[in-house]
Amino acid sequence: MKKVLSIDGGGIRGIIAARVLAEIEERTERSASEMFDLIAGTSTGGIIALCLCMPTSIGGPAYSADMLARLYEERGSIIFSRSPWKRVSSIGGLADEKYSAEALEKILDAYMGDTMMDAALTRCMVTAYDILGRRPVMIKSWNGGHSVHMRFAARATSAAPTYFEPVKGLFNGLKVLVDGGVCVNNPAMCAYAEARRLWPEEEILVVSLGTGEATRPIEYEDAVSWGLLEWAGPVISVMMDGQLDAPHYQLEQILGANYYRFQGRLELANDDMDDASRRNIAALKEEARRIVAAQEGERRALCARLKAKRGKEG
Repeated sequence: MKKVLSIDGGGIRGIIAARVLAEIEERTERSASEMFDLIAGTSTGGIIALCLCMPTSIGGPAYSADMLARLYEERGSIIFSRSPWKRVSSIGGLADEKYSAEALEKILDAYMGDTMMDAALTRCMVTAYDILGRRPVMIKSWNGGHSVHMRFAARATSAAPTYFEPVKGLFNGLKVLVDGGVCVNNPAMCAYAEARRLWPEEEILVVSLGTGEATRPIEYEDAVSWGLLEWAGPVISVMMDGQLDAPHYQLEQILGANYYRFQGRLELANDDMDDASRRNIAALKEEARRIVAAQEGERRALCARLKAKRGKEG
């Protein structure tokens, strides 16, 4: 049996996915790169996926899920911070991206350095969208990964429109890349498709980690008269959150008991992708605890299956 891990996008809400995965790693006493044959992610989930596959100089994983959760908790406010000049010059994100990418790029460089995609401890894939060629892009460790730095892939998959500027670079030709969440914010179905292509004769198990389901309504009375200016703020989150359920339904139907989805409604935390306030980070951690508690039976059953050596089961 081949095992696949997929991690949704969601900005600072990536804390939830990292915390849920940390519970799985703790129970199995194994790292994600040991348990899974393919790890895929979009946006913040892409950053987590890449870091989980980062090797150390002696070959083991550089980061645990717990370490990555703490990265978000400790560095989130640095990534999503604006100088007074940036706040004014961007007109709150209407005239320019809301945030400078400098802080994010420094953190990615510190955590990933010059590591190339093909050095990943297990197959790794992150999603992006090429606004020049107008098509989705899957950046893979096993297909052209020798020419792509992990930090570039991380920056590309998380370049959310209105939040960070796009990334321009050579990757199978010239591309201008933005956040994969604009086309595939839940990459579980894409990950399953890749796994099916790689291992056509194998049984596939998919584990999908969400970053919280938005519950804040947009009332008709508000939206009915909105134009470009009013939609500029919520349209990205509406579009990204709206894509989460279709892959879930499809994989439930296709895989049945070989599919696990860990997701919960955001009842305590703000669903804004850039709310890295102490209060909201504490609320996101609590949301993760609630998901783990609510799906404890599924987690136990999954962990029992994940303890088998990668690629040896079935």
